[in-house]
Amino acid sequence: MTDILDELAWRGLVAQTTDLTALRAALADGPITFYAGFDPTAPSLHHGHLVQLVLMRHLQRAGHRPLALVGGATGLIGDPRMSGERVLNTKETVATWVGRLQAQIEHFLDFDGPNAARMVNNLDWTGSLTAIDFLRDVGKHYRLGTMLAKDTVARRLASEEGISFTEFSYQILQGLDYLELHRRYGCALQTGGNDQWGNLLSGVELIRKSEHDVVHAMTTPLITKADGTKFGKSEGGAIWLAPDMMSPYAFYQFWLNTDDADVVRHLKVFTFRSREEIAELEAAVQDAPAARRAQRVLADDVTRLVHGDHATDQVIAASTALFGRGSLTDLDEATVQAAVAELRSAPGAVGDRWVDLAAASGVVESKAAARRAVAEGGLSVNNERVSDPDAVLAADQLLHGRWALLRRGKRTLAVVDTRPAED
Repeated sequence: MTDILDELAWRGLVAQTTDLTALRAALADGPITFYAGFDPTAPSLHHGHLVQLVLMRHLQRAGHRPLALVGGATGLIGDPRMSGERVLNTKETVATWVGRLQAQIEHFLDFDGPNAARMVNNLDWTGSLTAIDFLRDVGKHYRLGTMLAKDTVARRLASEEGISFTEFSYQILQGLDYLELHRRYGCALQTGGNDQWGNLLSGVELIRKSEHDVVHAMTTPLITKADGTKFGKSEGGAIWLAPDMMSPYAFYQFWLNTDDADVVRHLKVFTFRSREEIAELEAAVQDAPAARRAQRVLADDVTRLVHGDHATDQVIAASTALFGRGSLTDLDEATVQAAVAELRSAPGAVGDRWVDLAAASGVVESKAAARRAVAEGGLSVNNERVSDPDAVLAADQLLHGRWALLRRGKRTLAVVDTRPAED
């Protein structure tokens, strides 16, 4: 088998490590126990967390044991940002978000077998820790100069708003997490995004000073586009993994719209396709870019990974049906709603004439143009051709009792919504 570090590096999943030779030897001699932390500062994980989940899955497949830490304690504090203090969420909110994140993480890892994953919550060892014990047993190992030199801390100190002691202490809490996991489970590797390098080293140093043990840290690069701009924003905001915050349809479309210059890198990072498969897809990008085969594979694989087979099959069926090559009536309500959300829309009611609705929706310029489209066989409703210029919207044409899809030609689409505002 290819050395796991070489495989991860080829995929673009390695940015910085502590002693690379020692880490390679530890992984080769394994299995080792490793962890990645996820703070509940929002009700969902996003694409940045997905990189860590994919990395954890690669390491588990290579025989190593994952600890998935959801920070019920660190989520109450929040990792310092480059600018501005975080809003401190209530304990009840954080506890709810802990549950949501744990549920999201569970299906990425295998929790059975000899290298079974384990879910942990740092509130279990931090919640009962007294301030005196924290300062005596943990704080004594930290030097202020080192803490002040951390990039985020230094930037915040130089800014007008400064940094609170609360956020300044975050790096100690994360170091404590690594120490506790090392003591409880023999954890010897922490992974995280490259912006977390300082926090990862905090734990490595704490274990060296308090336990006199050598442990490891490894970061993944922050994913950017080929032009150097930030990756991971849709028109609606972040690329959330929770379906109630970003629909599987919108999630799929985001990956489908990946630029040719980025798609091969993203296949390496976000999918488990082999080197041979990715090489073939890379050739397809060069030889037949219009077919967008690599983008379709990327969107399919990542959506299945995050949302499962059923949701992905529904999304692909919706994409196909929107362009006249499938049935709209077989799609569930959530998928239809997500699919039509990006289309131009017009309000309508049962009994309205289709030529009037076509003009109102903008698929044609006028009612006269709508009549010509009907005469030419170029106007359809729910992929069924309209043949009568006086035909009206019928109740049985409504998808889930609400929508009807209008099409002029092959690609001019709109939706008629009989309930444009929620009741």
